[in-house]
Formats: sequence, structure tokens, C-alpha cells
Amino acid sequence: MPSPHPDGRAGIDAALVKRLIDAQFPQWSGLPVTPVEVDGWDNRTYRLGDAMTARLPTAAGYVPAVEKEHHWLPRLAPTLPVAVPPVLALGAPGEGYPYPWSVRRWLRGETAARAHFEDLSPFAVQVAGFVRALQRCDATGGPLAGEHSWYRGASPAHYDEETRRCLAALGDHVDTDRARAVWDAALAAEWHGEPVWFHGDIASGNLLVEDGELSAVIDFGTSGVGDPACDLVIAWGMFRGESREAFRTAVGQDAGTWARARGWALWKALLNLTGFVGTDPERADDELRVIEAVLADHDRFG
Repeated sequence: MPSPHPDGRAGIDAALVKRLIDAQFPQWSGLPVTPVEVDGWDNRTYRLGDAMTARLPTAAGYVPAVEKEHHWLPRLAPTLPVAVPPVLALGAPGEGYPYPWSVRRWLRGETAARAHFEDLSPFAVQVAGFVRALQRCDATGGPLAGEHSWYRGASPAHYDEETRRCLAALGDHVDTDRARAVWDAALAAEWHGEPVWFHGDIASGNLLVEDGELSAVIDFGTSGVGDPACDLVIAWGMFRGESREAFRTAVGQDAGTWARARGWALWKALLNLTGFVGTDPERADDELRVIEAVLADHDRFG
């Protein structure tokens, strides 16, 4: 989830970005380089002039996304209903920075996490429309889910040990019997469909909004081809009540996919909660809300 980070995080600062631009893309030399107001964790993003951004991975684990997005985003973009990041150039390691990096065109809009909605339901339907459109994209030759996608698009069983460890640690905070039932149901609902494109992190921080409507989807670092269940997690993370029902109806998906989606949502919320309990009560409450919503959803739909 995007959040403020000071310039210099992960050894990356505006001066480094300027040196990289000067050395590798002299046509853009001289343009001002400034940190974005709200940054993500996997990458550091800088405004490059008024129309572009430079995006640099903060660690080796995020490097596979650079080439993946550079190759696939231009191929996905024409068949999607809203904008995705237009990739302009692929940068190489240099100036003491060890990873490949990219230059993109700036996309206008504010994140859905910061936007105000009079009624969230129409937006939920638009997000569902994006998810469906992404699933319809040609998956031929696409990157199969695995380490590059942090196992989004694969079975949630990859995180079984971690999930059960979190449950054991959170017995005083979570109804662990109901939570285990959700997790067991997710593992039992094995996916046997044809591989489709998934984003991997459909969340409020990766959805851009203009005039109350979805205008772009960003950060395809966890994208790939496989099981689309992970793209339903926003049902409990951002939506609730009528907007959740609007999303559920518009996005469709079978009962097994929803069961695995509940597993993905539970795993992430439990993992986050273990870090927030006792240190960040407000964010802990947010994760507890998600967990309770997932448990209630399982009670309702099984």
C-alpha cells in the first residue's frame, strides 16, 4: 500500500536518479527530478519533469517486475478499459545503483485510497469491469504465476505455514476456529481453470481516480498468468455493504474462486495484524475489520 517515504530510502535519492537520467537518457537531462508525494514500498518513484516518472526497485526481489512490465504492459494496454502505466524506456544498472529501472509516462489522478466517493458502488462496478477485461486478455506466453508474482495467481497453499503461524500467534485477537475454517476451505477449493491474466494487487493504492471514476490501474509488479482469485481481495479491503455486493455481482467468478480469494485476504490481513498488534492500533483495527468481513462472508457463502 502506498505511503510516504523520505527521499533516500533504500539508498535511492533524487540525485542518483538525475545521474542515471543524465548518463543513460541525455534527451531528458535537465528535467527536474522530484520524489512523488505518496510512494509505494517495492519501488521508489520520482517525477521526471511534468510528464514522466522514473521508477526504481528498492530490493532484488522486486527486480523481475521491471522487465515483465516493460514487455507486457504495452501488449495489455490496448484491450483494457482504463489506462495502465505507459513504459517509455528501460534503464540499466549504473551510478552505483545495481538494478534495472524504468521511465514511464505520468498518469493523472489520485489514488482511490485518498479519493472521496459519494457512492462507492459505481466505482466497485468499474473495478470489477477492469478485472474481467484483464481476464479476457490473451494469456498466450504470459508469465506463469510463481516467485516473480510473489505466488499471487498460484495456490494460497504456498503461504500455509505462514498463515497457521499467524493464527497461532493471534489467538487472543482473532476467532481462530472460524479463521481456520476459511483457510481450509481456500486450500480445498483447488483451481483447475485455464490460466488468465491477474494483476495480483488490486487495492485502493493502485487504482487512480478522476472525477470519481476509475481512470487507471498501476503497479503490475505482481501480475502474471494463473488463478485470478487474488484479484478479488479488494471486496473486503476497500468495499463493504452495497459496494461489496455490487463488486461481487459485477465481477462474477465461481464459488471456489471466491473461497480462494477469502484465503488470500485472510493470509494478508493476518500477516499484517501480527506486525500491528501492540504497535499501531489504528492499522490493527483496519486488519481486524477485514478479517471479520472475510469470516462473515465465509459464514454466509461457505
